[in-house]
Amino acid sequence: MKFENSLEFARKLDSEDKIAKYRNEFIFPKVDGKEVIYFVGNSLGLQPKTARDYVDEIMQDWANLGVEGHFYSEKPWWDYHERFAEKLAKIVGANPSEVTVMNTLTVNLHLLMISFYRPSGKRFKIICEEKAFPSDQYMIASQVRVHGFDPSEAIIEIKKRDGENIFRTGDVLKKISEVGEECALVLIGGVNYYSGQVFDMEKITSAGHEVGAMVGWDLAHAAGNVELKLSEWNVDFAAWCSYKYMNSGPGNASGCFINRKYHNKKDLPRLEGWWGHNKERRFLMEPEFLPEPNANAWQISNAPVLALAPYLASLEMFDEVGMPALIEKRNKIVTYLEFILQDIDKQIDSTFEVITPSKQEERGTQLSVFLHGKGREVFNYLMKNGVYIDWREPNVIRLAPAPFYCSYEDIYNFGQIMKKAILNS
Repeated sequence: MKFENSLEFARKLDSEDKIAKYRNEFIFPKVDGKEVIYFVGNSLGLQPKTARDYVDEIMQDWANLGVEGHFYSEKPWWDYHERFAEKLAKIVGANPSEVTVMNTLTVNLHLLMISFYRPSGKRFKIICEEKAFPSDQYMIASQVRVHGFDPSEAIIEIKKRDGENIFRTGDVLKKISEVGEECALVLIGGVNYYSGQVFDMEKITSAGHEVGAMVGWDLAHAAGNVELKLSEWNVDFAAWCSYKYMNSGPGNASGCFINRKYHNKKDLPRLEGWWGHNKERRFLMEPEFLPEPNANAWQISNAPVLALAPYLASLEMFDEVGMPALIEKRNKIVTYLEFILQDIDKQIDSTFEVITPSKQEERGTQLSVFLHGKGREVFNYLMKNGVYIDWREPNVIRLAPAPFYCSYEDIYNFGQIMKKAILNS
């Protein structure tokens, strides 16, 4: 398609958008009485209008039923988390039995590493990406120390080549091969939070297994954003937050994937709690732990249903629309955003550089833009004028037009404001 940098053309694209109506299902913040252009779905998704109803339902059940709400509410609390399995399985490419929802992201990664980081002899090293999200860095280093290893020896970082902004898949595979039988675990973010690069998860998972390592993925920026086939790729485990592309609310619950080959393994180390105990026998209060025959075996405490309610509200929309439709729009709207940036570059002596891969298969919703020169001034101008984006040091703004609620008119209007921001800074 030949794009145009015009309001008329943007509105034409919106008129042809099959999922445009879902924009009206979200609540937008306002600046000076006008809805903002919201490009921070990669940090916190917008609130679905139905989220309040789902929370209110539980509040009413609590008021009217008290403790009996666990079993006699319309959506009984004791198995509330089970309503997520089929919907999440479609999003991450898994069998429903391999998916559960509990805790928060870093907590879940810690819990999963109890099971899947089992250093032994000379096999003790963990491969991750250079400058991973800080929470992952802290988590991995602390796990290594718990096992008595020095992080400087046990953690192997995959690096970008000098002067390049993205990781080369060949370099990742080469490093895994080099570490070889010393590698206990490969744990990487499926989408790099800084650049927006999507890793080749299938090839990297296969390479990790070839050297005898476990392979896990932090899918914080991938779930609800890119196509995932965790079961088909034979991933060992994964976890993701729900408050970015899946719009569940700030700091909300995390999803987990545990490959079914690890189900029903009583001897697999894990931290255990009574909500992971066999559901049919849970209230018998037996002294010996009998794990659920699925990913729910990693549950520890009863589900925080008030937190899960907004997540379920959002997942209902995901289930209605489907990832193929979201990805189709994502590809088109991000390509249009890239075109608008390139057109601005032609019009003025610009001071920015897109550092996200240009290949569609290597990126999701996010474009990261390195602002040379007066970057912070550009960021401040955009925010002041109703464009919500985020800033990452040293000089990057991240633009993430989530397909559920961002429009092509948003993209055009952003371009006009961006041009003024550069000229006025």
